[in-house]
Amino acid sequence: QLQLVESGGGLVQPGGSLRLSCVASGHTFTLYSIGWFRQAPGKEREGVSSISMNDGRTYYVDSVKGRFTISRDNIKNTVYLQMNNLQPEDTAVYYCGAHFGMVETTGFPPDYWGKGTLVTVSP
Repeated sequence: QLQLVESGGGLVQPGGSLRLSCVASGHTFTLYSIGWFRQAPGKEREGVSSISMNDGRTYYVDSVKGRFTISRDNIKNTVYLQMNNLQPEDTAVYYCGAHFGMVETTGFPPDYWGKGTLVTVSP
């Protein structure tokens, strides 16, 4: 069983930045690909970014390319999502999800989910 805990959400003005963290425990972290997903009010959950376990390749949905950066620290069992130039449409609950094995997309089905952290972008 892999446990995931997100942190780093909050209220930020348009154009601002936040860094989300996802800390994993309970299993061998390096065996899992990790993704960040978000769900805005009234919308379906969407995959935002992912990083594959085998080669560290990263993937982004078009709406965040050039603004968000995903990275992982296998020593700290942590995946980060650096979010720059945030806009109101980025407002959502952000979840990290873990998949056993490699991924090649942002929209993979996680085997494990965290409970989420709220990001609000507002003047």
